Amino acid sequence: MNLNFRTYCIIGDPIDHSLSPAIYNAAFSSLGLNCSYIAFRVQEGQLKNSLDSLRAINIGGFNVTMPHKVRVLEYVDQYDKTVELVGAANTINNEDGKFCAYNTDVSGFIKPLRQRGIDFSGFEVTILGAGGAARAVAVALAGERGIANINIFNRNTDRSKELANMLKKLGLKSSIVSSDNIQNISLKSNLIINTTPLGMKDEQSLIKSSSIRKDAIVYDIVYKPINTNLLENARMAGAKVVYGYEMLLEQALASFKIWFQRDPPIEPMKKVLFGKFGEPA
Repeated sequence: MNLNFRTYCIIGDPIDHSLSPAIYNAAFSSLGLNCSYIAFRVQEGQLKNSLDSLRAINIGGFNVTMPHKVRVLEYVDQYDKTVELVGAANTINNEDGKFCAYNTDVSGFIKPLRQRGIDFSGFEVTILGAGGAARAVAVALAGERGIANINIFNRNTDRSKELANMLKKLGLKSSIVSSDNIQNISLKSNLIINTTPLGMKDEQSLIKSSSIRKDAIVYDIVYKPINTNLLENARMAGAKVVYGYEMLLEQALASFKIWFQRDPPIEPMKKVLFGKFGEPA
């Protein structure tokens, strides 16, 4: 094997659903890079040992997904300001032996909304979930003007309170929503965002179609399946949808640029997501 060969990977649990290996390997092939990208299942109790192993093999870099986006910061050497704000990372670069953490979820999340020219003035936003992905969404929304309130729904109320405190520090008003009131709050929301894994196994959404406004925007960061039950409910209600693959692609493009300091090949990375069937309407 060529000594210049570099390996990249994604760590998380579950990991079998990940499309990252296909996306990045398509990029490597397109540019003729002597690299490969693999999925590496890491259970919660294995994080430290797994990162030690990645150091030992001189990994080029790696992505981090649930449930490690927060705890990974305990084992990196440094991180940037965005990571400091979010308190979570999804991209690690091996910079001369140092593990440097970044968060491309923030830009990855907001770009599809900006591309649609969304005006957030007066918006009531509902976030489902309060983990690392929700924190990235919070930081992204803090960069937009005019949001009236952010509603937080999470089964763990302690985590909801943590996210509410974070939003307050970011200058955003928030409310914690109970399970009894989530349908009513959803019906008042201009933007509904799912940051939980619910939908990955075709589970029924927390939000019914009757609880989604026709003029609302519904954003599900779950990307496999492309059409989650939440997005199906949104279309049934006549609402606009933002697909999880859009965020996946944007954060992948940003991660690639961090690792290689060059523009990524967008079309090959995008094409592998859809194959011959093309992008959903």
